[in-house]
Amino acid sequence: MEQHPNALKRFANAVYNVIDAPVVFFREKIVEPNQQKYPWYHQKFRRVPTIDECYTDDMVCFIEANLQFERDRAVDDAILNILRCRYEECAMHHELDDRDEICTPLKNIYEEASGAWFAKYGDLPATLNVQQAFMKQKHRMVWERRHGPVGSGMKT
Repeated sequence: MEQHPNALKRFANAVYNVIDAPVVFFREKIVEPNQQKYPWYHQKFRRVPTIDECYTDDMVCFIEANLQFERDRAVDDAILNILRCRYEECAMHHELDDRDEICTPLKNIYEEASGAWFAKYGDLPATLNVQQAFMKQKHRMVWERRHGPVGSGMKT
């Protein structure tokens, strides 16, 4: 029983036309034109009003502001963790002699970022919410207006 050389080719084309072609057509003509192109690989949330933009009786706004604050804190924690890991890996990789001159810029960046993190989130309870952080920011601004930058001593 001898098969025609084009029979296998015709069978493959028939399978493609029945199974694969509708899927490819649907993806190219419907799915891809309606997709939004993002240059990033993580989910991007829309920014919601901050706590100072919410009305005093708008609980939905409070909840959204708190969730946005929690997302921002998670991002800040991750950034600080990455900076700390970069410095620690640099310090472990380089010998004691080279460590000071090579890893000093990474150490300075980490220390500056950790100071900014502490200014925003430090000395706050574990059950942190956006209202407590906003009050801390307000008290810091009042202090700086009266006495100058924090850590510079009080004006007489």
